[in-house]
Amino acid sequence: MASPSSASSDEHTLEGTVLRTTFENDATGFRVLKVEVEGKAEPVPVIGVFPKATPGSRIRASGGYETDGRHGPQFRARVVTELSPATLVGLERYLGSGVIPGVGAKYASKIVTHFGDKTFKILDESPERLAEVVGLGKRRAETVGQAWTEQRAMRDTMVVLQSYGLSFRLAQRVIKRYGNLAGNVVASHPYRLAIEVSGVGFKTADRIAQQSGIALDSPERAQAGLLQVLRDDLDAGHTYLAQPVALERGLGLLDLSSDKVDLLERAMHALLAAGLIDRAPRDGEVLVALAHASGAEERLAKHLARIASQNVTQRGSIEQAIATFEKERGFALADEQRSAVAMAARAPAAVITGGPGVGKTTIVRALLALFARAKLRIGLAAPTGRAAKRMSEATGHEATTLHRLLEFDPRTGAFTRNQGNPLELDVLVVDESSMVDLLLAESLLSALKSGTRLFLVGDVDQLPSVGPGAVLRDVIDSRVMPCARLGTIFRQARESLIVTNAHRINRGELPQLPAPGEAADFFMVERTEADHARATILELVSNRIPNRFGYDCVRDIQVLTPMNRGAAGTVALNEALQAELNPRGGGIERGGRTFRVGDKVMQLRNDYERGVYNGDVGFVVGVPLQDESGLTVNFDDRAVDLDRRAIEDLSLAYACTVHKAQGSEYPAVVIPFLTSHYMMLSRNLLYTAVTRGKKLVVLVCDPRALKIALAEDRRDERRTRLAERLTNAFHERHLA
Repeated sequence: MASPSSASSDEHTLEGTVLRTTFENDATGFRVLKVEVEGKAEPVPVIGVFPKATPGSRIRASGGYETDGRHGPQFRARVVTELSPATLVGLERYLGSGVIPGVGAKYASKIVTHFGDKTFKILDESPERLAEVVGLGKRRAETVGQAWTEQRAMRDTMVVLQSYGLSFRLAQRVIKRYGNLAGNVVASHPYRLAIEVSGVGFKTADRIAQQSGIALDSPERAQAGLLQVLRDDLDAGHTYLAQPVALERGLGLLDLSSDKVDLLERAMHALLAAGLIDRAPRDGEVLVALAHASGAEERLAKHLARIASQNVTQRGSIEQAIATFEKERGFALADEQRSAVAMAARAPAAVITGGPGVGKTTIVRALLALFARAKLRIGLAAPTGRAAKRMSEATGHEATTLHRLLEFDPRTGAFTRNQGNPLELDVLVVDESSMVDLLLAESLLSALKSGTRLFLVGDVDQLPSVGPGAVLRDVIDSRVMPCARLGTIFRQARESLIVTNAHRINRGELPQLPAPGEAADFFMVERTEADHARATILELVSNRIPNRFGYDCVRDIQVLTPMNRGAAGTVALNEALQAELNPRGGGIERGGRTFRVGDKVMQLRNDYERGVYNGDVGFVVGVPLQDESGLTVNFDDRAVDLDRRAIEDLSLAYACTVHKAQGSEYPAVVIPFLTSHYMMLSRNLLYTAVTRGKKLVVLVCDPRALKIALAEDRRDERRTRLAERLTNAFHERHLA
């Protein structure tokens, strides 16, 4: 494993001829070149993120020298610019390297021999003269000339884009969108990037625009600013915004005075005309929304109404089927459970919700037994891999993630299963459905053909989805689908203080604590200062919990905290826990974080190519030999190689936020809950955190923070229109 490298802070410039590329990843732009530099006895390794450099070409690199513990001296380049080869030998090697399709070493030699040091001039200005080369032929000459022009333009465009401060990856997206026109678009219409290119935000476009001298009150800037306001609101979970609020926020983002509001109103009309936003009246106010989100909400409502309006053909007696299930399992369902099973068995679509210990899983098992006996094709799915695995273990039926169910294709960025290619299912049960956001729900429902029955299972009192919308809440509020809201805690569950206290917290009541020395699964340690809380957490995780309960300090215990920042946030806690639990080994530093073999890590974004998803937890097991910046991580007994770019989507996971833990369960959880977390303190956040613990919960808590959270009955109230749209769509179907 490579040890941390020692680098000089001085900026250097290096020029030389590329001998070969020893490693490159076109997806990330990370490359390792061997470069012949005048005055150096050995080729210099040049590493960094930069455009492809062709063997035989000359490059100029800006950066600094450093010494890597495994690979020795190397030059880490910040910017690499390709120059013309300095010699005819270099020119021939360059042309014969494959940079131009159809030209190998043989034809490269002929071209250079014929034109000599004028070769580049001919290629740039008179490519038709290539037909003069004996054996090349007119058709091949035209192909070579066109390929050279495109390749050269693309390289020049990349240099221009990077000169504006765009990263290599972002520049690739811009080139993919605009081709050879990218440089002109960036220079003349930079706000188009914020509107038309995924991943480019308003701030990036605005910085480029200011460098280009575009006025602060330009119409394009106003349009891009308003779009950013709506994107920010969508990122916060909302699907619409009142128009006056959008205009006010737009003025703030654009740093314009209130007398410029007419500029934003004109921008809004332009965005409406372009189909980028929607606008609708409601209850005396005007609402605005991003068109794609508003459209998804409308389509989801219609699909849900379609499924909920179906007629169900019942096969056999439901009561007899329930009795058979009870006999086979050796226990009787409670009245509340039996009623929920009967209701769901008769419905085309239904919701089953409730907290821990109320028997949701038993109801699902009973329904699956009924549907299997009727020989229906059943699908089980959940938003995350961990939730799907738990569902499989709990029901004895195979479950999968929603992305896998819908057959996501990373090449196209779309689901293979859709309205034109629906799922071949009679029944679909979705667990942890409170985690399903608007866009995923719309994709799922569009892939359900008429006749498929849908059952949403989850805890509506938990935190809503990370993505926009509040789908489960809105479906329940619409009253279009029958809903079994379970509240009875069963005897075995009542013996658990975790279950008891989860329900107490949900009601706004203080947790019940065990007597001193009493065996229990829920404890509270009082701490008021974040530094003291962090020290207590280190002691609990590394010593007290493993010694008393026998849990592995890394694999079994999870620290859940409300925030990333602060002395008791994920960043500080992960650094402290790593130093305590896995202090040895050089490790690899990336983005200010050091990863070592044995570290517990979490994936932060969906990586469809590698089959690793947001929230997946794994353990670092090694470093691939071909890339000193890579890691091998074991996710659920599957080794996954992550390159330099992919590591950016990784974080240490000794501690994670409560939001990131949704859909997961851990043998033991430790939860700091302090007044320094004030902005995040709410009843449903604490409820969600406590319900992640399977066998042990330890709350490291300031009593004041606890009271604030229990008194705060907000449920991350999101502004959405799904409930009313679903109600309207359902009534329209029944009136038609």
